[in-house]
Amino acid sequence: MTITSILTILQYALAPFLWLIIIAAAALILVQVVARMGGYRFTRHASKPAVVLAILAGLSGLVWIPWFTHSRLTYVTTVFDWVMLSAALVGLAIAALLLFHPLSYLIRR
Repeated sequence: MTITSILTILQYALAPFLWLIIIAAAALILVQVVARMGGYRFTRHASKPAVVLAILAGLSGLVWIPWFTHSRLTYVTTVFDWVMLSAALVGLAIAALLLFHPLSYLIRR
């Protein structure tokens, strides 16, 4: 399979969710910019609630990622399937942390 065909399949797979991706990226960028203009730095601000919320958001993906993709957890049978689901959960948790951490700084300030 060529890289062009892989990108074509990826384009058709992401097309229905493009509006969600744009909204999530805009929210992430907006919160990061506003917080950084207010003096926020990731390493200087500790927020345990933001970390806990990010972990919970990542684990919530076990419920809604299969539903969102019209699948079921019972279809996740191979090691590759579990690796992909785990990668999606970790990515979701990281994205949530990048959103919740500066938000906690803005709320506390």
